[in-house]
Amino acid sequence: MKDMTDIDTGPLLRVEGLAKYYGSRVGCEAVSFDLHPGEVMGIVGESGSGKTTLLNCLAGHLAPDRGHVLFDRAGRMVDTVTMSEPERRMLSRTEWAFVHQHAHEGLRMNVSAGGNVGERLMGLGARHYGNIREQAVDWLGRVEIAEDRVDDRPTAFSGGMRQRLQIARNLVTGPRLVFMDEPTGGLDVSVQARLLDLLRGLVREMGLSAIIVTHDLAVVRLLADRLMVMKSGQVVETGLTDQVLDDPQHEYTQLLVSSVLQV
Repeated sequence: MKDMTDIDTGPLLRVEGLAKYYGSRVGCEAVSFDLHPGEVMGIVGESGSGKTTLLNCLAGHLAPDRGHVLFDRAGRMVDTVTMSEPERRMLSRTEWAFVHQHAHEGLRMNVSAGGNVGERLMGLGARHYGNIREQAVDWLGRVEIAEDRVDDRPTAFSGGMRQRLQIARNLVTGPRLVFMDEPTGGLDVSVQARLLDLLRGLVREMGLSAIIVTHDLAVVRLLADRLMVMKSGQVVETGLTDQVLDDPQHEYTQLLVSSVLQV
């Protein structure tokens, strides 16, 4: 069993032989890759390809059947698969964040916008109301939500505003790694463009590493440095995003790219 491994320099996240099965059905299988600090990895594939299963295994929402998810903590690689549940919860509140496709899954819908952002700070021990509120207002501004909406509940927000609020809630504590599950899914095209521009700016400004699952190749073209293509739970192609999209080698990737071009 691999719990910790010393490293000199290297990736922020190292995935080794990750697999998840649902009875005889493969969720994902034999997935291995490195993610380096400041790098954004996109994962694409059709529905049922295994990309969401993989993301949930990486983020600790699902227990894999095999493999390791190693995360760099102060120069040592810690296997998050074998972590205790309290350790994993603390990691998800500090160095990790998860942006859901449906914002209501990542928000407290009966709590104000400021309370949603402040709650994550309070989870790390913040107690001074004035400081918490000040940081919440600052982050609302950074995701283009007006200060006078700080006491409004997410139920009063549009879909795009809810997604921006979810992003503020996740990033307020300065995580190093963000998992995103279809972050622009279900939004109008104009709202998607605004959100993507915001995400790209925040990723660059904060030096975030991110893993983004999407079916939209335009999203990964804009945000991802590298791209992983999945089919039937397997990684069939990986490489630099522009290289994979402009010159796909696997026939399945070629089909994905051509189907977009034909639209």
